[in-house]
Amino acid sequence: MSGICGVMRLGGAACAPDELAGMLQRLAPRGPDGSAVWSEGPVALGLALLATTPEALEEKLPLRHAPSGSVITGDIRIDNRGELLAALGLEAIGRVIGDSELVLRAYLQWGTACLDHLLGDFAFAIWDAPRQRLFCARDQVGMHQLIYHHAPGQIFAFATDADALANHPAIPRRINEARIADFLEDLEACDLTSTFYRDLYRLPPAHALIVEGEMLRIWRYWELSPATPLRLDDDRAYAEAFLEIFTEAVRARLRAPAGKLGSMLSGGMDSGSVVAVASRLLQQAGAPSLSTFSAKGSDPECAETRAIRVAQTMEHLAQHDIAIADFPAYAEHLTRLSQQSAEPFDGHMTMLRAVYLAARQAGITVMLDGAAGDTTLMADDMVAWRLRRGDIIGAWREAAGARRFWGAEMPTVPTFINGARHVFVPASLRALRRRSGAASRQRRADQASMVAPALSRSVNMADRRAANARHVALKLDGRCDDRRSLVMHPYVVVARERYDRVAAQFGIEPRDPFLDRRLLDFVLALPADQIEHDGWPKIILRRAMAGLLPDAVRWRVGKEHVGWLFEDAVVAPWLDEAEPGWADGLRPFVRSERLTAADAAQHDQLAVATQKTLRYLFWWMSRFSG
Repeated sequence: MSGICGVMRLGGAACAPDELAGMLQRLAPRGPDGSAVWSEGPVALGLALLATTPEALEEKLPLRHAPSGSVITGDIRIDNRGELLAALGLEAIGRVIGDSELVLRAYLQWGTACLDHLLGDFAFAIWDAPRQRLFCARDQVGMHQLIYHHAPGQIFAFATDADALANHPAIPRRINEARIADFLEDLEACDLTSTFYRDLYRLPPAHALIVEGEMLRIWRYWELSPATPLRLDDDRAYAEAFLEIFTEAVRARLRAPAGKLGSMLSGGMDSGSVVAVASRLLQQAGAPSLSTFSAKGSDPECAETRAIRVAQTMEHLAQHDIAIADFPAYAEHLTRLSQQSAEPFDGHMTMLRAVYLAARQAGITVMLDGAAGDTTLMADDMVAWRLRRGDIIGAWREAAGARRFWGAEMPTVPTFINGARHVFVPASLRALRRRSGAASRQRRADQASMVAPALSRSVNMADRRAANARHVALKLDGRCDDRRSLVMHPYVVVARERYDRVAAQFGIEPRDPFLDRRLLDFVLALPADQIEHDGWPKIILRRAMAGLLPDAVRWRVGKEHVGWLFEDAVVAPWLDEAEPGWADGLRPFVRSERLTAADAAQHDQLAVATQKTLRYLFWWMSRFSG
């Protein structure tokens, strides 16, 4: 993804010639194709370019619209270009129009309502010269990021990432201690606004803002609408309709400069389905084979590695393996990148870094994945759903099927009983039970916490835990009346933000067809038994992929993962190594007994997990202090 940045001096002073220099320096890894700045009076806009569409190779940003004087900078991919070109009367203009120019012209035509017309992934800022205001927006699902700082009467500034924004000399660099506590307790999705810097904030997905005079206004401009239930003749009709929309979602994400497109390929359904459809589309278009990147463990017979080998038999692929056996060749590089993580939450994503590293070495700058497949196609409690319809036998089949798919972690009888509880125990009684155990849960959380007591009190850790619980709660009661909270769960947003930050280290743009708005709308309209049936999750995807994805992958059970092998390969060399200032730097944030235990080089599971967490935090703190 490109990096964008900008400043609006609110006191009326003109921006300095080097106003954006510090931010653009930090954005350089995101923009290997060059940088540019536009500045006039109190406003400066900048771009660090990663050209990820054919049009971006010709479009020059920041872009000024001469008649109005308005200017845009953006990290934008628009998927409904034809529709917009027609609506704006630009079909016969006779030159290449980039996605950012389309957005600027849409704004000049419709104002902030232009957001109702945009389909794709984007973060952008428009200086509206006639109105003397700055308009910024982030895409509906949060694929692209926008971080901002507002000091009333002084400055408004924004950038794609927090480190770049904090590199502006007028912005104070102060640690957000509450976010440190979030990290230590794994409350990443506690909110969608805070960062590790106290005065810097994320603009949430589907939100926009305007800065005008002394006013900063932020609003939500879009949310998933409750769907009208879809009724088709049979399973085959549903699968065909799904495949049609999924194919368009994949097609939209194939727009990339020649030779720059790749895809992750695991042994699972999600990336496998993306690759199956993408490779077929490329083959039909006479385009080169799709470059795929697969991370494999050390055991050639593990379920994940076997499934990858089967997936790699699909046609029109140029395969690249990232094997744990080859790790010594790039361990030092990956360790250094882990130490440079933009956030401590990113520290553990070693396998993803290894995949992106291999892709970048192969010249890839656009990478498909299927990371949101689990949430887009997340089912409600199907045992409860069947019981609500009086289908006791069907409910038992769901419970038995879940045991068959997931193994011992989903035993049949407890799964059935849990579903029955959702149906037959009144919600008020279930809520009463939760409330009655709240105090004991809080005590257990305090005892297990790594957060230093003084910090816990100062950030009101109990309230943050409660807020997190409310924010991430899944409504799984078998009613299936509104799946929006499942499809657009906060974990989707924070996961995509992590993918973005990690990919940015390599100058790569991630794209996920499972977060296409058209697909989300379609999935929300599906009957529940088209999402999961007889314990088979994502059943509509399995049916849609018949003849495209090998059956051994389509009907694979379980969800084995090899990411921990890559993380351990980076972690192992430094678990027993003491770094200068290691304990002292963390003492204000971490319980002393947890620091002592981590420093004792114990190798039990809890101690190793603690050491990893504290090392990721120490590395980030070292970067912050430096």
